[in-house]
Amino acid sequence: MILIDGKKAAAELREELKNEVSQLKTKFNKVPGLTVILIGDMTPSQIYVRNKEKSANEVGLKSEVIKYPDTVEEKTVLEKIEELNKDDTVSGILVQLPLPKHIDKQKVIETILPSKDVDGFHPVNVGNLSSGYESSVPCTPLGCYLLIKKIEPNLSGKKAVVVGRSNLNGKPMTQLLLKENCTVTITHSRTKDLKAECLEADIIVAAVGIPELVKGDWVKKDTIVIDVGINKTDKGIVGDVAFDEVSKNAKALTPVPGGVGPMTIACLLKNTIECFKRSQI
Repeated sequence: MILIDGKKAAAELREELKNEVSQLKTKFNKVPGLTVILIGDMTPSQIYVRNKEKSANEVGLKSEVIKYPDTVEEKTVLEKIEELNKDDTVSGILVQLPLPKHIDKQKVIETILPSKDVDGFHPVNVGNLSSGYESSVPCTPLGCYLLIKKIEPNLSGKKAVVVGRSNLNGKPMTQLLLKENCTVTITHSRTKDLKAECLEADIIVAAVGIPELVKGDWVKKDTIVIDVGINKTDKGIVGDVAFDEVSKNAKALTPVPGGVGPMTIACLLKNTIECFKRSQI
């Protein structure tokens, strides 16, 4: 079995992006800029943002973090986004989720210009992705897609099963696989015979948030399995895939942690650079 090393893949992607930023700087005499808005002091969010800032600096992006207490008014956040929309030095805007209850997540997402939406959550980007047009793609499914392509460059005709139907991962993942001419089945916690669906798959992407849901006897030989889940349990952090069992059958499998996570941040940098390039056309 191939253990899909997300850390290594992310490091390789960052190196490519670093070279690209250097070329863009020579060509345009400026670099892409990423601004992250962080509201509140939730530890996971703070860690994510710190990692994003570090990675952005590493590849040569202009990076800024704007912090607000969790008591900040929604109006203040929306006004700041409007200001960043007009700022030519800002290529990408990201508002770290989750948000405090009094702030409307959808309103925040829709206030960001689609052309600066590095998360790929704006309805315009969602619509463009599902229609096969140019768009920002959510970072986690983009990372999953790039990892799959490293193992199997030609996905045409493959049967893919996506476990989980979220807007963050399941739905955009499906669109990316359809673009590659896969036959895609979206499954979820209400699917009648999930095991039977998975046994049909050449590719399984599990992103449903149920610890070790996908078992060894759910996976046929030569299946590529991507585990997006991060679940805190008594035995530590585990994914949505029973790693020890599935590793005996799968052709390739991502570990948790160290699989999809590092690629998510690298893809955020990639999206920022793509937004910059489109703005220079």
